[in-house]
Amino acid sequence: MRKIILLLFLSLLFFNSCQYFDKQIPSKEELLQKELKAINWKEVDEFPSFSKCDSVSNKEQNKNCFFEYLTQLIQERLSFDTIGVLYPQLDTIDVKVTVLPNSTLKFEPQLNDTLSYDKPKIDSIIHARLVGFPKVNPAIKRGIPVKTQFILPVILKVE
Repeated sequence: MRKIILLLFLSLLFFNSCQYFDKQIPSKEELLQKELKAINWKEVDEFPSFSKCDSVSNKEQNKNCFFEYLTQLIQERLSFDTIGVLYPQLDTIDVKVTVLPNSTLKFEPQLNDTLSYDKPKIDSIIHARLVGFPKVNPAIKRGIPVKTQFILPVILKVE
Protein backbone atom coordinates (compact mmCIF):
# COMPACT_ATOMS: atom_id res chain seq x y z
CA MET A 1 0.00 0.00 0.00
CA ARG A 2 2.84 2.34 0.84
CA LYS A 3 4.40 1.67 -2.52
CA ILE A 4 1.16 2.54 -4.32
CA ILE A 5 0.75 5.77 -2.38
CA LEU A 6 4.37 6.66 -3.00
CA LEU A 7 3.99 5.87 -6.69
CA LEU A 8 0.82 7.98 -6.92
CA PHE A 9 2.52 10.82 -5.11
CA LEU A 10 5.55 10.70 -7.41
CA SER A 11 3.31 10.54 -10.50
CA LEU A 12 1.29 13.48 -9.30
CA LEU A 13 4.46 15.42 -8.53
CA PHE A 14 5.97 14.57 -11.92
CA PHE A 15 2.91 15.55 -13.97
CA ASN A 16 2.30 18.76 -12.04
CA SER A 17 5.92 19.82 -12.27
CA CYS A 18 5.75 19.75 -16.07
CA GLN A 19 3.74 22.96 -15.99
CA TYR A 20 6.90 24.77 -14.90
CA PHE A 21 8.61 23.74 -18.11
CA ASP A 22 5.74 24.89 -20.31
CA LYS A 23 6.17 28.59 -19.49
CA GLN A 24 7.25 30.71 -22.43
CA ILE A 25 10.60 32.44 -22.16
CA PRO A 26 10.30 36.09 -23.24
CA SER A 27 12.23 37.02 -26.34
CA LYS A 28 15.13 39.47 -26.33
CA GLU A 29 12.92 42.01 -28.08
CA GLU A 30 10.19 41.75 -25.42
CA LEU A 31 12.75 42.14 -22.63
CA LEU A 32 14.30 45.13 -24.41
CA GLN A 33 10.93 46.84 -24.89
CA LYS A 34 10.02 46.25 -21.26
CA GLU A 35 13.33 47.72 -20.09
CA LEU A 36 13.02 50.73 -22.44
CA LYS A 37 9.56 51.51 -21.07
CA ALA A 38 10.90 51.36 -17.52
CA ILE A 39 13.61 53.98 -18.17
CA ASN A 40 12.78 57.61 -17.39
CA TRP A 41 14.21 59.33 -20.47
CA LYS A 42 13.51 62.82 -19.11
CA GLU A 43 16.13 62.52 -16.38
CA VAL A 44 19.84 61.82 -16.50
CA ASP A 45 21.92 59.95 -13.95
CA GLU A 46 24.63 62.63 -14.02
CA PHE A 47 24.25 66.20 -15.28
CA PRO A 48 26.79 67.78 -17.61
CA SER A 49 29.78 69.12 -15.73
CA PHE A 50 32.83 71.32 -16.04
CA SER A 51 36.08 70.13 -14.47
CA LYS A 52 35.73 73.10 -12.08
CA CYS A 53 32.66 71.34 -10.60
CA ASP A 54 34.14 67.82 -10.44
CA SER A 55 35.17 68.21 -6.79
CA VAL A 56 31.50 68.57 -5.81
CA SER A 57 30.19 65.12 -4.88
CA ASN A 58 26.52 65.97 -4.28
CA LYS A 59 24.46 65.54 -7.48
CA GLU A 60 22.28 68.62 -6.88
CA GLN A 61 25.25 70.83 -5.95
CA ASN A 62 27.14 69.61 -9.03
CA LYS A 63 24.16 70.53 -11.20
CA ASN A 64 23.96 74.00 -9.61
CA CYS A 65 27.70 74.51 -10.05
CA PHE A 66 27.42 73.64 -13.75
CA PHE A 67 24.48 75.98 -14.42
CA GLU A 68 25.92 78.87 -12.40
CA TYR A 69 29.34 78.61 -14.07
CA LEU A 70 27.86 78.31 -17.56
CA THR A 71 25.53 81.27 -16.99
CA GLN A 72 28.45 83.32 -15.66
CA LEU A 73 30.58 82.49 -18.73
CA ILE A 74 27.79 83.38 -21.16
CA GLN A 75 26.99 86.64 -19.35
CA GLU A 76 30.66 87.66 -19.33
CA ARG A 77 31.00 87.05 -23.05
CA LEU A 78 27.78 88.83 -23.99
CA SER A 79 28.10 91.75 -21.56
CA PHE A 80 30.82 93.34 -23.67
CA ASP A 81 28.86 93.10 -26.88
CA THR A 82 26.50 95.27 -28.83
CA ILE A 83 23.28 93.35 -28.16
CA GLY A 84 22.44 95.61 -25.22
CA VAL A 85 23.30 98.72 -27.25
CA LEU A 86 21.40 97.65 -30.37
CA TYR A 87 18.38 96.47 -28.38
CA PRO A 88 18.22 98.45 -25.10
CA GLN A 89 14.76 97.03 -24.31
CA LEU A 90 16.28 93.55 -24.30
CA ASP A 91 17.50 93.01 -20.73
CA THR A 92 17.38 89.21 -20.64
CA ILE A 93 17.79 86.70 -23.41
CA ASP A 94 16.94 83.02 -23.19
CA VAL A 95 19.65 80.84 -24.69
CA LYS A 96 18.95 77.24 -25.59
CA VAL A 97 22.07 75.27 -24.70
CA THR A 98 22.73 71.83 -26.14
CA VAL A 99 25.47 69.63 -24.70
CA LEU A 100 26.23 66.83 -27.14
CA PRO A 101 27.68 63.43 -26.16
CA ASN A 102 31.01 64.40 -27.77
CA SER A 103 31.35 67.34 -25.30
CA THR A 104 30.36 69.97 -27.87
CA LEU A 105 28.25 72.95 -26.82
CA LYS A 106 25.68 74.59 -29.12
CA PHE A 107 23.86 77.84 -28.40
CA GLU A 108 20.63 79.15 -29.89
CA PRO A 109 18.87 82.34 -28.76
CA GLN A 110 15.19 81.97 -27.95
CA LEU A 111 13.68 85.34 -28.83
CA ASN A 112 10.20 86.51 -27.97
CA ASP A 113 8.22 86.75 -31.24
CA THR A 114 6.11 89.66 -30.00
CA LEU A 115 9.09 92.04 -30.12
CA SER A 116 10.85 92.87 -33.34
CA TYR A 117 14.48 91.83 -33.33
CA ASP A 118 16.93 91.14 -36.09
CA LYS A 119 17.19 87.44 -35.25
CA PRO A 120 19.98 86.67 -37.76
CA LYS A 121 22.06 89.54 -36.35
CA ILE A 122 21.58 88.40 -32.74
CA ASP A 123 22.29 84.80 -33.80
CA SER A 124 25.57 85.81 -35.44
CA ILE A 125 26.65 87.87 -32.41
CA ILE A 126 25.89 84.98 -30.05
CA HIS A 127 27.64 82.41 -32.23
CA ALA A 128 30.69 84.67 -32.58
CA ARG A 129 30.95 85.39 -28.83
CA LEU A 130 30.10 81.97 -27.43
CA VAL A 131 33.12 80.00 -28.61
CA GLY A 132 36.13 78.56 -26.85
CA PHE A 133 34.40 77.32 -23.71
CA PRO A 134 36.20 75.07 -21.25
CA LYS A 135 35.75 71.35 -21.83
CA VAL A 136 32.35 70.14 -20.69
CA ASN A 137 31.64 66.57 -19.65
CA PRO A 138 28.32 65.44 -21.18
CA ALA A 139 25.40 64.14 -19.16
CA ILE A 140 25.39 60.42 -18.39
CA LYS A 141 22.44 58.05 -18.62
CA ARG A 142 23.05 54.45 -17.62
CA GLY A 143 26.78 54.85 -18.16
CA ILE A 144 26.44 56.35 -21.65
CA PRO A 145 27.09 60.01 -22.61
CA VAL A 146 23.83 61.57 -23.84
CA LYS A 147 22.63 64.81 -25.42
CA THR A 148 20.98 67.31 -23.08
CA GLN A 149 19.19 70.57 -23.78
CA PHE A 150 18.07 73.34 -21.49
CA ILE A 151 17.23 77.03 -21.64
CA LEU A 152 19.26 79.50 -19.62
CA PRO A 153 18.03 83.04 -18.97
CA VAL A 154 21.03 85.33 -19.52
CA ILE A 155 20.94 88.86 -18.15
CA LEU A 156 22.54 91.36 -20.54
CA LYS A 157 24.55 94.09 -18.87
CA VAL A 158 25.41 97.40 -20.44
CA GLU A 159 28.12 99.36 -18.63
